[in-house]
Amino acid sequence: MPHAVIAATGLFTPDQSISNAELVEAYNAWAEQWNADHAGQIAEGDVAALTPSSVEFIEKASGIKSRFVLDKAGILDPARMAPNIPERSNDDLSTMAEMAVAAARQAIAAWGKDVSEIGAVLCAASNMPRPYPALAIEVQQALGIEGFAFDMNVACSSATFGIKTAADFVTGGSVKAVLMVNPEVCSAHLNFKDRDSHFIFGDVATAVIVESSDTAGPGGWDVLGTRLKTVFSNNIRNNFGFLNNAAPDGIGAADKLFVQQGRKVFKDVVPMVSDMIVDHAGDLGLEATGLKRLWLHQANINMNAMIGRKVLGRDPSPEENVIILDDYANTSSAGSIIAFHLHQQGLGAGDTGLICSFGAGYSAGTVFVRKRA
Repeated sequence: MPHAVIAATGLFTPDQSISNAELVEAYNAWAEQWNADHAGQIAEGDVAALTPSSVEFIEKASGIKSRFVLDKAGILDPARMAPNIPERSNDDLSTMAEMAVAAARQAIAAWGKDVSEIGAVLCAASNMPRPYPALAIEVQQALGIEGFAFDMNVACSSATFGIKTAADFVTGGSVKAVLMVNPEVCSAHLNFKDRDSHFIFGDVATAVIVESSDTAGPGGWDVLGTRLKTVFSNNIRNNFGFLNNAAPDGIGAADKLFVQQGRKVFKDVVPMVSDMIVDHAGDLGLEATGLKRLWLHQANINMNAMIGRKVLGRDPSPEENVIILDDYANTSSAGSIIAFHLHQQGLGAGDTGLICSFGAGYSAGTVFVRKRA
């Protein structure tokens, strides 16, 4: 019976980046002005003064040192604190589609086959620019791919859910190959005026081609097994949506951007994901302690370190537990795919590894892979 193969990956990285020092300078300038504007209320005890951010606070809390973004100027402008991303005409390729196409073209080039071999396109990301038409269909058209396409959103776990979906399509015989893209403009749904989260996210796009072992050439990764899990939680939430416009107080009544209760998320997610990985490995006849590489969701270095220890039974080396969030920050669904795309060196045929993502929902996905000859 044929199985799924991850045949190729691609990555689009914006050409602008922001260091922690730059981000802190902009936030502190905004916070200082806010405190001055609300000095009377602060003195009366009606509101609390905003605490400055710092490079040390950011790196200790997250391990993040910088992030790539589509627009640096708007984010670092204390009078704006948001990226400048102009709307495009309906006749022009949208911003997120453009990112996805760039990553997809890189994956297709690495794959070395014609796009006529691809029968489906999935766009799996934490936020879409519009409800319809589907971004995946726009990407499909831009690349000249026949077949079908659709969007899916499972927040930070979208890529592993997408790989699982693609694997099911190819093993079930629906298509020969699937292109999955993960464009993430996380800077657009981040509140840069929130000290506890203003440093978390960056922008990027990744692409993965999944095909059947019946048609796969040499190289790539055999998918040994996939597993998905969801548990409802409000500890990570984004309330922005079309119904905001129907609320009596209007769309600006409250913050509708990303919010999270980080300590609760850490406490809930680490054991859930660690147990899921170990259980899934056991069901596949694999020893979790024998995994050669972990490509985990890139949200928080402390979270990844603890999951790595629980899974491998010891402190993993940097080569075993890949970290890319120091340069990219949290890129939602794309994080584990960036890690996988950039850090496959040193592994030989027969070596096993894990692509794993976890996030809002809660949601988690595990994809065990083995290097092909």
